[in-house]
Amino acid sequence: MSNLHHRFWPKGFPKTLYVPETSLCYNLEVAAARYPERPAIIFYDTIITYRQLKEEVDALAGFLQQRFGVRKGDRVLLMSQNCPQFVIAYYAILRADAVVVPVNVMCTSHEVEHYVSDSGAAAAIVGQERYGEIEPCIRDGALSKVLVVRYGEYLTAPTDLNVPEAVQEPEREIAHPAAVKWSQAMAAGLRPEPPAAGKDDLSVLPYTSGTTGQPKGCMHTHGTIMTVIVSTSTWRGLTADSVFLSVAPMFHLLGMQNGMNMPILLGATIVMLTRWDRHNAAVLIERYRASVWGAPPAMLLDFFANPEVEQFDLSSLGLVFGGGAAMPDAVAGMLKDKFGLVYNEGYGMTETASGTHTTPLHRPKRQCLGVPTFGVDSRVVDPVTLEEMPTRQVGEIVTHAAQVMKGYWNNPKANEEAFVTIDGKRFLRTGDLGYVDEDGYFFMCDRLKRMINVSGFKVWPAEVENAMYSHPAIHEACIIAAKDEKRGEAVKAVLVLKPGNCKAVSEETIIDWCRERMAAYKVPRIVRFVDQLPKSSTGKILWRALQEVEDGAAHQAP
Repeated sequence: MSNLHHRFWPKGFPKTLYVPETSLCYNLEVAAARYPERPAIIFYDTIITYRQLKEEVDALAGFLQQRFGVRKGDRVLLMSQNCPQFVIAYYAILRADAVVVPVNVMCTSHEVEHYVSDSGAAAAIVGQERYGEIEPCIRDGALSKVLVVRYGEYLTAPTDLNVPEAVQEPEREIAHPAAVKWSQAMAAGLRPEPPAAGKDDLSVLPYTSGTTGQPKGCMHTHGTIMTVIVSTSTWRGLTADSVFLSVAPMFHLLGMQNGMNMPILLGATIVMLTRWDRHNAAVLIERYRASVWGAPPAMLLDFFANPEVEQFDLSSLGLVFGGGAAMPDAVAGMLKDKFGLVYNEGYGMTETASGTHTTPLHRPKRQCLGVPTFGVDSRVVDPVTLEEMPTRQVGEIVTHAAQVMKGYWNNPKANEEAFVTIDGKRFLRTGDLGYVDEDGYFFMCDRLKRMINVSGFKVWPAEVENAMYSHPAIHEACIIAAKDEKRGEAVKAVLVLKPGNCKAVSEETIIDWCRERMAAYKVPRIVRFVDQLPKSSTGKILWRALQEVEDGAAHQAP
């Protein structure tokens, strides 16, 4: 283990932290006792206080226990867009000593069936616009109880914001004995049993697709989730007076941890959007003096590409951070020069409850994962021999930390592949390739299986993408591998151009521009322009989807 980064450790910070040995729902209890009338959630100008949030969590927990028969350790699916009900449902499931199974609202019924059958969930809480994706599981008896959410129930104050259709939608009639309306559950006025779950009990079972096979459930306890939010809030100096702009989806670990669990730990305010809307985001930052924003680079790229953004007062925004993909250097420079913001990059996975590495605020580096935070032992090793690599030599990142999941749910084979023992410690194999510099900072090269092999030369797509973002006409870039008879593989660039550049830029001019800035083997031999790139619900570019299309086309070619 390298401790080079300890030379730049924030002054006054310990190397490890004492993390509360309580459950996540106890964080809400403490916040409500300390700040009962403070806004916990601001939802399109409707304010929900911590007192109200705690009362509704207790009421729903009682309903889940007494009417849905939820018991300690039971799994409950939660499939909803960002809304107050998501927060209430999440903490009510925990308050009932059960386990949250967060599901992406974009999932199909086939995918939902896998989550239900694999997790063994018997109950679900779902936004009414996605009820149809849950219904097959009700019909075949896999789900016995479903609570249906109408987002607009919590829109009680007048607003001039752009309210999405899903929030404005009137209540749908769902005639099935297994389905219960949210309003009915809250009106029951039931009280939960005394809490029994502790730090070592399962709390959240998020699913991750990985590179192959069916999605796998990551077993996270109250302790693994708690470790990250305590560590991150301490590292970044956040307090109860912080105001969080929470627009990343909460069913994903980035939004869940940084937009919900962390502010509740602190007793801070969550300013929430159901759907990403860059105009709404700018209005909310100005109106509620938002100071903290966790977002993937793609979301920030869209926000600051808004030609009207400079008309808003964004001076309250002091911390912008995220991960999931490297922030293009050109964009980071624009944020610093025009808005005085330093994008604080970090690194984590679903398997690590979001965060293991963060860049020190007092000594940032661009295009950097950061350094291992409190109590984290991360190393770069040879993927085959597991020997630790020298400084600046590329290898696989492995991590040992308190926030690492306990394992994959009911999947011993995946666990055998995911974990290795080094120096008597259990390390998670991340599948990410990177290196450590002479200061102990970690840098990402690419995914282990994403490397492009051009005539024996290794090309890391992320490196080429980052270079291409400095082209004045390129808005977004994704690099994939194309089959090449001579070289084995060739570099292909799939690009979205900035408005007004379609006629002025050609494939040839892009290739010529790249030749001047990178080694010949890294230069894209193929350039394709598209109107948009496929993205996940969190704004991450889905390179694998483009690669699969490319591979399919190559397979069909004569």
